[in-house]
Amino acid sequence: MSEWPATQAKRVLAALLRIGWTLHRQRGSHKTLIRPGWPKFRFAYHDSEEIGPKALTVIAKRTGLKPEDL
Repeated sequence: MSEWPATQAKRVLAALLRIGWTLHRQRGSHKTLIRPGWPKFRFAYHDSEEIGPKALTVIAKRTGLKPEDL
């Protein structure tokens, strides 16, 4: 079983902002986030959309997000 629970996108975005990511630009539901020392990250989910464990694992590898950050 994965250590990541399925979670709503708005909760994941809020966690990314708490750990130091900032919104660089937004076009529709596509948000480009930046954080010093990391490459830009495009977050392309609607707020009410549910993100599953596999997608959360990919997001975590690219952003440094941890399960306890949610």
